[in-house]
Amino acid sequence: MNIIITSKDEILKNSRELIRQQGWPAVNIRSVARACGVSVGCIYNYFGSKAELVSATVESVWYDIFHLPQESMEFDDTQSCITWIYERMEYGCEKYPGFFTLHSFGFGEKKSDGKQLMYHTWEHIVNRLEAVLKHDTKVRPNAFNEQFTIEKFSNILFSLILSSILRQDYDPSVILEIIHRTIY
Repeated sequence: MNIIITSKDEILKNSRELIRQQGWPAVNIRSVARACGVSVGCIYNYFGSKAELVSATVESVWYDIFHLPQESMEFDDTQSCITWIYERMEYGCEKYPGFFTLHSFGFGEKKSDGKQLMYHTWEHIVNRLEAVLKHDTKVRPNAFNEQFTIEKFSNILFSLILSSILRQDYDPSVILEIIHRTIY
């Protein structure tokens, strides 16, 4: 095997490709080293264990699916944000089959690492929803109050998004109708 210097990004890119082509079981130190054309020791220079490699791969998949490019515009309204999220969920499901429902199984005894990464991504999505709602000029002035806050509505929207992920239903029309009837 050729010993080629590689980078962490290249390792993660090859790990994502292995997931895409062969599923989660394909991601291990040896298979990733083979895919990168490097020695097993080279992978260990970047990741101390399979669990670290899988955790970093999960994080990079979440990033690939839900990262907004810097040159992209901010969302004009909540509906455009939700539409984008559903488009990205569909993209993620097509590019990484089973990712949303199966990735936590790849962590073995380190499942808490995977859950932590997943919850971090979820928190980021909920915070993004809150920010969009706060700046959405279409929201009725009296749509929110002390009992029904932007934060609570963001969590409701996110629960509906999670439900859609589990059902593999990437049609945002129901959630868009809820937004329209509830706050516009």
